[in-house]
Amino acid sequence: MKVNKILIVLGEPQSTFSEILYKYFKSKESSKNKKKIILIGSENLFHEQMKKLKFNIKLNSIKNLKKAEINKINILNVNYNNKKIFSKISSDSSKYISNCFKLAFELIKKDKKIVLINGPVSKKHFLKKKYLGVTEYISKNIKSKNQVMLIYNERLSVSPITTHLPLKHVTKNITKTKIINNVKQIKIFYKNYLNKIPKIAILGLNPHCETIDNFSEEKKIIIPAIKFLKKINLNVNGPFPADTFFLKKNIDKYDVVIGMYHDQVLTPLKTLYNFNAINITLGLPFVRISPDHGPNSYMVGKNKSDPSSIFYAMKFIKNIK
Repeated sequence: MKVNKILIVLGEPQSTFSEILYKYFKSKESSKNKKKIILIGSENLFHEQMKKLKFNIKLNSIKNLKKAEINKINILNVNYNNKKIFSKISSDSSKYISNCFKLAFELIKKDKKIVLINGPVSKKHFLKKKYLGVTEYISKNIKSKNQVMLIYNERLSVSPITTHLPLKHVTKNITKTKIINNVKQIKIFYKNYLNKIPKIAILGLNPHCETIDNFSEEKKIIIPAIKFLKKINLNVNGPFPADTFFLKKNIDKYDVVIGMYHDQVLTPLKTLYNFNAINITLGLPFVRISPDHGPNSYMVGKNKSDPSSIFYAMKFIKNIK
């Protein structure tokens, strides 16, 4: 599906996201982007952040999407009443962030040919204990139940069955149904947006895919899921032991690796590709992308943040088939 607009929710005010966006907008790559880019957030806050960083950027203030122009940084203003430009992350900005997302959801309901990029938010202060992450927050607000987290890199992507879940809760949240859903959503995404049938590897949960317990997640959940997926002709293999899987000779054979928990697959991916990856939520009626970094509040105002992930996000959107 072709997209013609990119909505960017600016997210947590006390983060490095505005700096990262600036570095993209001032690059040669930005001038090659022929899609309309619309920021959703406080125009005044963005200006003040740029001033503090001694950046110079011109915004095109608009009232609706029809006024957005190509090769301009369009912005739909959302009021932000906190006068602190660079401060500690707190719950003070929660209403502002919520209003930004609310506006984005309203616009997407009217036009599905939009990619949504959101800046990072604080799980502690914005999501609190209601949601595991922004993936779940967005899915809940648009009433989607089949969301899947994919950390995408063109050479190798990863997908955790459980997302931002404390490790002690992982085991009871792994099911055959979830594994099957992840694989199906990944196949749909690769076929629809990348014109490719992915080769998928599935990792085990336990060290060496073995356990001294009577109940083996590999035998009772993971292997039955793989057998079912093979039966319906999906290109999957496993379960593979996680400790040795990410050797080059193994990962060269696959497009996607599905793991049972967040750090099992995200740690090796970030070690391999640093910030050249993006978080894509599958199973939504539109494309949602999050640059693969957090608020990084200790770097705010220092002009030292790595913008690679936003560049990668824009490159991906440009190449959607």
